[in-house]
Amino acid sequence: MRTASTHRTVITPAVIFRLLLGWGAFAGVLLAEPVLSAHLPGPALIGVLAGIIVVIVVCAFGVVTQAEHLAHRLGDPYGTLVLTLSIVLIEVVLISAVMLGPGEHATIARDSVMAVSMIIMNLVIGVALLVGGTRHDDLEPNRTGVSAYLSLLVVLSTLAFALPGLIGTGGAYRPAQAIPVIALTVLLYAFFLHRQMGKQRADFQEVSASPGADDDERPSISEVLSQHRSEIVLRALVLVLTVVPIVLLSHDMAALLDDGLGRAGAPVALSGILIAMIVFLPETITAVRAAHAGEIQRVSNLCHGALVSTVGLTIPAVLTIGLLTGQTVVLAENPANLVLLGITLLLSITTFAGKKVTPLHGAAHLLVFLIYSLAVFS
Repeated sequence: MRTASTHRTVITPAVIFRLLLGWGAFAGVLLAEPVLSAHLPGPALIGVLAGIIVVIVVCAFGVVTQAEHLAHRLGDPYGTLVLTLSIVLIEVVLISAVMLGPGEHATIARDSVMAVSMIIMNLVIGVALLVGGTRHDDLEPNRTGVSAYLSLLVVLSTLAFALPGLIGTGGAYRPAQAIPVIALTVLLYAFFLHRQMGKQRADFQEVSASPGADDDERPSISEVLSQHRSEIVLRALVLVLTVVPIVLLSHDMAALLDDGLGRAGAPVALSGILIAMIVFLPETITAVRAAHAGEIQRVSNLCHGALVSTVGLTIPAVLTIGLLTGQTVVLAENPANLVLLGITLLLSITTFAGKKVTPLHGAAHLLVFLIYSLAVFS
């Protein structure tokens, strides 16, 4: 009876509708591929793109709903980690699939991760700090946890974007360099997860909840999993099944977007930025809602945690594929993007080093994103 009640609670009509909508839209895009690959008239192209975006937004709210239930049940950082890893892992798999497909894709990992970095650390965090800071005057992040994220991002970003241009060949690591970079990146990311879910768990919780009576009263993660295993597994499964069509549709519409931007005379890099924004839409909505509720550490867990996972998983994956297939993986960024990334990391450190964050910090992050957008068009 309890299992049946759990299924009714999780598998609601809204969940079924979103799953059918997302997977139905993806199936429709696959069936219509011969037509979509042709040169569609402008109004038809806009209509198809608008339809895909509407489906993605509807599904994104479903992902957010499941993520919030899991976060409430599991507590941080476990709840946000489920959402982050589900999106990032699918994104990594798709980037890897593109690399293993036909054609040359030497810079796809660099372009994708750079776009994600600027979107998450400037656009999403900027909006979140504006929303949260305007509503709450006492947004105090857990500085130890944020410092851990940013420490990893400084190291991983240097390995990913700066070092290949300094010690590599043509902006790519040589095989003898790629192997230790892969090993060290994987070890660092694994150690980070081990500490985040273990002895340093309190560093990634809201300041008011870490450490103290609330932490003592909360059951351990093993107790929560034992008591609510069916609900947690089912919600995680629904979350993943709702995320997958979002990511698949965003990549299926890449060709349509490239076509539309090409007709408009927009730069090619803009396509990658828009797709990255769509892929991480569920994370963005969740982060802004968390900021609105005053949960600033959850914003950091979602944004900084997502970026650590993106870089920590994507770089080893694409370098490994490059070694196995003999492909060149160009990771070195151009000087303008390196400067903007450095400014972003420095700004992030100063933003979260203070006792509290404010809307002014958010405005500064948004300005950096606008400058990045300007650089894309230059």
